Amino acid sequence: MTVRDADDQRELLSLASARVRDAPVGEAFYLDGALDLASACRQLADRGQGHCLVRDGDRIGIFTTSDLRDAVLRDVAPAAVSLAEAARFDLVRISPDADLFEALRLMVRHRLHRLVVGNGDIVGVLDQLDLMGFVANHSHVIALQIDAATGVEQLGEAASRIDTMLALMHDSGIKVDRIARSVCELNARLFGRLWTLVAPPELIAASCLLVMGSEGRGEQLLKTDQDNALLLRDGFEWPGLQQVADRFNAALQTLGYPPCPGDIMLSNPLWRQALSPFKDTLREWVYGASAEAPMRLAIFVDSHAVAGDAALLAEARDHLDRILAGSDAFYARFASAIDLFDHQPAFWKRWTTPHPDAAPVDVKKLGIFPIVHGVRALALRHGVRVNGTQARLAALVAAGALDAETARDLTDALHALMALRLTHQLRQKEAGQPVDNTVRTTGLGLLERDVLRDAIGIVRRFRALLHRHFRLDAL
Repeated sequence: MTVRDADDQRELLSLASARVRDAPVGEAFYLDGALDLASACRQLADRGQGHCLVRDGDRIGIFTTSDLRDAVLRDVAPAAVSLAEAARFDLVRISPDADLFEALRLMVRHRLHRLVVGNGDIVGVLDQLDLMGFVANHSHVIALQIDAATGVEQLGEAASRIDTMLALMHDSGIKVDRIARSVCELNARLFGRLWTLVAPPELIAASCLLVMGSEGRGEQLLKTDQDNALLLRDGFEWPGLQQVADRFNAALQTLGYPPCPGDIMLSNPLWRQALSPFKDTLREWVYGASAEAPMRLAIFVDSHAVAGDAALLAEARDHLDRILAGSDAFYARFASAIDLFDHQPAFWKRWTTPHPDAAPVDVKKLGIFPIVHGVRALALRHGVRVNGTQARLAALVAAGALDAETARDLTDALHALMALRLTHQLRQKEAGQPVDNTVRTTGLGLLERDVLRDAIGIVRRFRALLHRHFRLDAL
């Protein structure tokens, strides 16, 4: 074990056993509820505080800057409003001995930025930003639990914590690309650990477990459908391989990762092949006439190895590069998928005059997919072998295949659309509704509509660029 590994282990152990009392809990600063708001705010300013606890007879409440905002909007001058009138007395408390993750869960569940610490006597106040800073300093927050899991049940606890972390990071204003990187790193670790729990060592050593799609690109956020595959060494056979694959996909479903509607999973023999026959499959996807072939190839291009022998994936990608050399007709056919979900002519009117009866807009089909697939097509055409749309854009700029301004616009548009979709999906999840990719313009604020309109405008210009680059109008 290296010194870094030992440090990581100590860090993980310390966080796994961390309690609320270990986090930076702020002092319990009290003010009398009879104070007027102006006087209370002066005292808060003198102490550099953004909140205080409020005593009002036998009641204890809390007053924050959010409460001040609401109070200022009243028709009464702040000096005429008592602190007790503006404070909230429905405190959400947590024990100092509670698990840190329980604090995270309560903040997300109640949409709070602060928790009162202490079931009886109040110890202090735990602030969300302080908690996030504490957690962020332990970079492998959930990794130890994943590595130590001895069954699916323990992995389920880790999977649930990933969702809690995601929601809290989003609520804290952390950029969506950083959230996606953190989520995908933990998911990859979880998939790899699950594979070691269901597959025998001999099979693991002679195969390569892949995640694909948004998971492979490092752009996955909330759990959506599975996209996984298995490459096997030539000549290796394992009796009961189908049963192992079925157990893996069923376990992922138990952990909250829904099965893929297109059956792009280990349980499907098409996505569970030895290297040589899979090379033949790749050739068929490039030169065959199947309408599904280009999108199947697109899914594979986003592959990322999470367990086993990664050299198998590298050899498959080398083979793909060789058979694609000089295949301009295929590149055009591949890129043409950007038009799969072309919008209606009246699309833009929805943004300027949103109507209650307007159909919901699929943010993924109209915005995210054309960016992701268009960049993927350019990367394939110019031999870029990195995963992730942002990384591909940077590599294309470095190779002189795309100008920096277009790459910057596409990156901004992609992240804006991902953030909008995540906000929408978290609201659906909180309401107990099925999570999807659609939003209604009537449910968006003015700024959200402007952001979405600008992002879709960038998508339209990018599609026009791709039409010229690949000469798609000649198809």
